[in-house]
Parts: sequence; C-alpha cells; structure tokens
Amino acid sequence: MSVGEFERIGVLGCGLMGSGIAEVCARAGAGVVVVEANDAAVAAGRKRLTASMEKAVAAGRLDSADMDDALARISFGTDIGAFSDRQLVIEAVPEIMDLKLDAFRRIDAVIQDPGTILASNTSAMPIGRLAAATRRPENVLGVHFFNPAPVQPLVELVTGLQTSSDTLARARAFAKALGKEVIVATDRAGFVVNALLIPYLLSAIRMVEAGHASAADIDTGMVAGCAHPMGPLKLTDLVGLDTALHVATALYEEFKEPHYAPPPLLRRMVDAGLLGRKSGHGFYNYV
Repeated sequence: MSVGEFERIGVLGCGLMGSGIAEVCARAGAGVVVVEANDAAVAAGRKRLTASMEKAVAAGRLDSADMDDALARISFGTDIGAFSDRQLVIEAVPEIMDLKLDAFRRIDAVIQDPGTILASNTSAMPIGRLAAATRRPENVLGVHFFNPAPVQPLVELVTGLQTSSDTLARARAFAKALGKEVIVATDRAGFVVNALLIPYLLSAIRMVEAGHASAADIDTGMVAGCAHPMGPLKLTDLVGLDTALHVATALYEEFKEPHYAPPPLLRRMVDAGLLGRKSGHGFYNYV
C-alpha cells in the first residue's frame, strides 16, 4: 500500500506533530519509520500515537481492525540510518534552527534515492536555509501539518527558491492522497497561516498582560462574538506556548514589525514551564 506514490515514509521526531503525521501516513496505507533521539522519547511517542488512535476508535472515527493494521505499518527507533530507503522524510523536531539544520544534514547523508523528498513541518523557519544544508535543495520543501494532524484538514506547502516544480507537484499529490486541503506559499517567515495567526494570539496575550480582560473573557468574546471555534488563549495553549514563542521570534527577526514581537508575559510563562496543554498548565489548567 502507499500514499500516492509514497510507500515508504520517514518521520523524524515523535512529539505532538511527529506522532500525528506518522499516524496520518500509516492510516492512509504507507509504511512509516519513526526516529527519535533516545529510547525514552521513542516510548513516549509510541504511547502518544497509540493513545491518539484509541481515541479515534472510541469516537467512532476509526475501526479497531484498521487501527491494528496502521500500528503494524509503523516502526520506531533511534537510528537515523533507518531512513536510507525512504521515498519521503518529514522532519518534525522542535522549532530551533540549529536542530533543524542538523536534522537535514543527517537525513541527507543517509538517503540513497536521489528522488527522495526531504520535507520540514516547520511553522515558520526558512525553507531555503534548510535546503542549503543538503545536497538536493531542489527536493526540499515545507509540508506544514496542523495540530492535531489526524483531525485538522489543512496542509501548507512551502517552496524555497530552489524547490523544483516536480517536488511541489509530488508533495501536493501526497497531501491530497491523505485527504488534506492544500495551500501553497512561498518561503516567507510564517508562510500564510502563522503570518496571520501569530499577531492575533500575541494581541490576546498582551490584553491579559495589561489586565484589560481575563483569559476566559477574551476567549468567550472571540467565540461568542466572532464565531471562532476556539478563543485565542485556548488556541495558544493547544499550539504550545513554546512553539508560539519560537514562531513569533522567527517572524520578528525577519520583519522587525512590532506586532510580531513576543510579549514579556509569553517569555516568562515559557521560562516557567507553563507551555499549555502539553505541560498541563498555560493560560488554563489541564490537570
């Protein structure tokens, strides 16, 4: 089985996004190799992925037999050499440029097929800079899934200056085969979604910081007054305050526009480990 032309897919990182991407690909029929930094991260990622599928079964969105088949198509490990035969590798490590550059160098070094696509799930990092760390910049692009990847319908494809039209076409077919809605952006920090979303989230954080309104009232205002499915502060908790900070920092570094500057409150909360749902505490408590 395969997802479009891709029978063998690799995912580097099995956090919230990596596990979701691996799940989506396996459920669509591809064989997936997931690589993490160490055995503890592998165990946590496997547990997270399995729990997500079990939740889908309980909600009636996935048959238990299909869950078993999908899990059987996923293998886990710590050796990046397991990507050597992959036709597509998706990087999903934290939004830290040095980590991503190192990841792309290491993936590029072990890939055997010159046609393999190297993709990043980055929310804001420059694709061209990641591509320059490889010997195949024409095969590199952003394939940005949204959290939670098994549920959210959008994939944002981001082309660098050297991304080939063939790579873009193959990536679009891959995302469509997953049943995703696809949009395409050029290599500009934040791409489409986060360039619009992050200033909105930061404005809500500044309101809390200034004592203008409570987090609950801000969120209620946007849900009940603007028909948003979720308020900006609950959404920040879902995204992860650390991720929001990394993306905001990347946007501000590129454009130097005040509305992209991370508020001090966001920095203080990240420093304190209040990262949102992933840590159990953010603008709301989850434990």
